[in-house]
Amino acid sequence: MTPQPTVRSFPVEERDAESRLDLFVAHSADISRTQAATLIANGHVTVDDRREKASYRVQTGEHVRVETPPPTSREVLSEAIELNVVFEDDDVLVIDKPAGMVVHPAPGHWSGTLVNALKGRGGPLAAGGGAGREGLVHRLDKDTSGLLLVAKTDRAHRSLGAALSARRIIRRYAVLCWGHLDQDRLTVDRPIARNPRDRKRMAIVSTGRTARTDFVRLARFDAADFLRAHLHTGRTHQIRVHLASVGHPVVGDDTYGGGGARRLVALPPRRQFLHAAWLIFPHPVTGIPVELRSPLPADLNRALALAAGWSEPPSLWDPLDDFGFYRLDT
Repeated sequence: MTPQPTVRSFPVEERDAESRLDLFVAHSADISRTQAATLIANGHVTVDDRREKASYRVQTGEHVRVETPPPTSREVLSEAIELNVVFEDDDVLVIDKPAGMVVHPAPGHWSGTLVNALKGRGGPLAAGGGAGREGLVHRLDKDTSGLLLVAKTDRAHRSLGAALSARRIIRRYAVLCWGHLDQDRLTVDRPIARNPRDRKRMAIVSTGRTARTDFVRLARFDAADFLRAHLHTGRTHQIRVHLASVGHPVVGDDTYGGGGARRLVALPPRRQFLHAAWLIFPHPVTGIPVELRSPLPADLNRALALAAGWSEPPSLWDPLDDFGFYRLDT
């Protein structure tokens, strides 16, 4: 099958009015300003079906269409990599991704990714995610573990994408953060964009994309808080950036200031205490809610035990359940 371009449309909201087109595309499509300018110059960006220059000032109510050509330099290969499939039918599957696995191919990670493994399983995958991202409905960071949703048909991909945009997909994460929040409940509603000084990092940027995360403290330990994080939006590194912005980075997060004391909880190198433990989504065909849970992996169970001062990690019970993680009223 010939790779197809990825096409996305972004409405211009009031807060984005008068932004330069290249900046608006960069923030909306989560790419660099240089990449955005190149797409504009090559005719891959239109504003209400017309071409504009990179310096054009977008206006409220306009729709910016961004067409990203498929990569031409690399073929995404099928690889025989074992995956932990926790749910599958004719339309969708859910993977429990291990920490350390990159979700899709990119420079520096052309093999060993989740997409390589999905292709290696055989069977259909939605093409709607674009070449190299077949089937993906959302993503998880390399060093984050947990539940990830994959569409097998284009119909399912469109349905799940719409549900994600409408916030009808519930994604909740188990998090250990350094220090203690000022309160048991905290909502961080701060826009996120690429860090202008370091393109590999994200940051709180006033002109960034809207990002909101709800945090609930489930337990307070000597040096850390155990939290449940609920994503309302899905920006790159959102939970990590939001917690770092309030002075309590994720334990083990080298990028945003939480990696220095990982030895206190015996986390492996390049492992952060962030796990996508709870996923609820409307089935793309039946509409019936599908609820899935993923217990903490062994490395996070050990880290939690050390943070809590337990004599040994739990083995016969689920600490998430014990802490009320799965209660909708908390």
